[in-house]
Amino acid sequence: MNDQKRKTNFLENSQKVFNGIRFDVHAIELEGTSGKPLQREAVVHPGAVVILPIVDPKNIVLIRNERFAVDEILWELPAGTLEPNEPPEVTAKRELLEETGYECQHLTAMPPFYTTPGYCTEIMYAYVATGLSFRGQELEDSEKIEVEILHWKDVLQLIKSGEIRDGKTIATLLYYKAFLD
Repeated sequence: MNDQKRKTNFLENSQKVFNGIRFDVHAIELEGTSGKPLQREAVVHPGAVVILPIVDPKNIVLIRNERFAVDEILWELPAGTLEPNEPPEVTAKRELLEETGYECQHLTAMPPFYTTPGYCTEIMYAYVATGLSFRGQELEDSEKIEVEILHWKDVLQLIKSGEIRDGKTIATLLYYKAFLD
């Protein structure tokens, strides 16, 4: 069964219990392995992008992003939620410019991944951005973001030390270093 069909079946058999700005929450009854009914909730998310902006072979762009939900400023790659009917590539270019101030000449797709499949439908489309030129940030009113250019060895040390704690950032950076660098 393909992903779209599975998502459609899930939504057809669920009840929306929360209608949010960026996501909804649905309740569903599933059958457990014993045959007994199980009540579950799932966050239904439109999907998102994460972008790895590469300045040159030794340096990348990271952001320091203030996250209210965890009350921390996190090291992250730029990222953002898909708008309705917006292709992920368009979202990636838009978010790269908004959050970092950089435009890219080339955008290369990496494998997409689920962020938290235990309770959320969010799929993250990952991209590598190259051929960067600075235009200036276009932050939304809710964003507090600082942009930094870091050497790869420093980035890897930040992951190793636990200073980079954002899952999408860690997954994207390590995938790139393991398979694409």
